[in-house]
Amino acid sequence: MRTKRSLLRWIAAGLIILASFLAISQLTRYSRIRANFPTGLKIAGIPVGGLNYELASDRLVKIYMAPIELHYGENRIQVRPATLGYELRLQNMLAAADQQRTSESFWLGFWKYLWNQPISSEDIPLQSDYDKNRLKAFLETEIASRYNEFAEPPMPAPGESYFYPGKEGTAINYDTSIERIIQSLNSPNNRVAKLDIVKSSSVKPGIELLDYMLHDIINKSRFDGWTEFYLKDLKNGAVLHFNHSKVGEEELPVNIAYSAWSTIKIPVLLSAFKYLEEPYDPIVLAQIEEMVEQSDNESTDFVGKNVIERNLGPLRVSEDMQTLGLSNTFWAGYFALGSPLLQNFSTPANQDLSYDTDPDRYAQTTPLDLGLLLEEIYYCAKDYGGAIPLAFEGEITQYECQLMVEYMAKNRIAVFLQGGVPPETQVAHKHGWAVEYKDGYMHTMGDAGIFYTPGGDYIISVFIFHPVQAIFDVVNPMVSNLSAAVYNYFNLE
Repeated sequence: MRTKRSLLRWIAAGLIILASFLAISQLTRYSRIRANFPTGLKIAGIPVGGLNYELASDRLVKIYMAPIELHYGENRIQVRPATLGYELRLQNMLAAADQQRTSESFWLGFWKYLWNQPISSEDIPLQSDYDKNRLKAFLETEIASRYNEFAEPPMPAPGESYFYPGKEGTAINYDTSIERIIQSLNSPNNRVAKLDIVKSSSVKPGIELLDYMLHDIINKSRFDGWTEFYLKDLKNGAVLHFNHSKVGEEELPVNIAYSAWSTIKIPVLLSAFKYLEEPYDPIVLAQIEEMVEQSDNESTDFVGKNVIERNLGPLRVSEDMQTLGLSNTFWAGYFALGSPLLQNFSTPANQDLSYDTDPDRYAQTTPLDLGLLLEEIYYCAKDYGGAIPLAFEGEITQYECQLMVEYMAKNRIAVFLQGGVPPETQVAHKHGWAVEYKDGYMHTMGDAGIFYTPGGDYIISVFIFHPVQAIFDVVNPMVSNLSAAVYNYFNLE
């Protein structure tokens, strides 16, 4: 019995000695571990448990200072954070981690160690420095300069009325892209930053390109007379006005006097509504419609004699043009054969004989005068603006201006200016040409109208002159192409 107790004492003593040995061994190992960062500790999301200062620092640098990848569309660009001015505050983070190492009691840490529990669950926040200005400078000089694409405007096809399509551009949205880069720099695992790329629409070419295009169309045409062309953008007020011939290098002067022919019916239309009062006589309205839509001369004389003034109707129309400041436009006698010339008009245009079109003494105008007249009708019809309400002291109403536009829009001839635009386009215009009684040839042709298009409203007034003969089949395609070019310019997609 005594022997048995003795054996138990030796076994107990042995176990105590063994436990003491194991405890001392674990304490020794724990002491070594405690000299490093505790298990479970993270710095900026990176596990550093069991690592010393140097190893933890190396791990953080290896991860956070590794190159990031920038995506510009399909392009991939790798860049080192140091190039972007990115720096880690290593000492601050390591010092904060060391506080975690020493803040917990030795025995509590040892207890967790014995039970294989993380000694620390802390994650020291990332501390870093970056300069947004330096980031932007890098994007501008190294990325944007290589990968940004400038938008290209539509370009005119040489000698044609259409444009080659433009090209969209691309550019970096710096604010959004910089934020994405910073997020990537500060992430231990998401090291890709997709740059925010914005597309810029194709830029509409300047009106000077349209000017070049119109000259080129004239030069490539078969017409070798001269073409005076007036264009007014009714949205921004931009104007093109030139007189060009493919023969010779110098531009011709503008504001030359031309035979008005049937374009004089636009001034007659305006004066008629100055004298008309509601309710309108249906017979008179029918005559006005024939005057404009059918370009009927008898109807024009009827309106002049029965609406404006029987004997001096043409002179009253001329006076109305003077009231509007259109000094180069007049009507000096009725259309009927044998009608007397009521007055011999001298205008700034017909007194300049440097380029003489031998204009008709009965009716003359210029592209500028007709363009300005149509502009006044346009604004009067739109919002009762412009000079007409003031110049005629309310004798012409907004509704009457709208009727003028409606009547001119019924003049659908599908040639000249109207021939260059889609059939559904509203064109309020009046054309005019005639055979000269002197030699039996046409020399002057004109057309002027208001164009209402999806891309903007505008006015074109064009007159051509040839001293020998203006052949319709030569002039018409050129004028239609000029009109088509303007339409295409205003309605570029």
